Amino acid sequence: MQEEFLRRHICPTKAMSAQDLAIWGLEDVAYVKLIQINDEFGWSIHGADGVNIGLSHDRDQAFAAIRQYDLEPVSVH
Repeated sequence: MQEEFLRRHICPTKAMSAQDLAIWGLEDVAYVKLIQINDEFGWSIHGADGVNIGLSHDRDQAFAAIRQYDLEPVSVH
């Protein structure tokens, strides 16, 4: 019984598209990525859909800014 529930509701039967992945965390997640502009490094903040929503000089500051908007910060490598 429990295996059937897990198979139907937890394990997807098809691969997720890029659009599905973007929608999946759209309202809950923001991504932080290290970037280089000219000779300086910074942290770019992106929504789950990939739209750039901010920039910070410090990773901890970027995470704090994301949490201020009740989003979950996630690092992108």
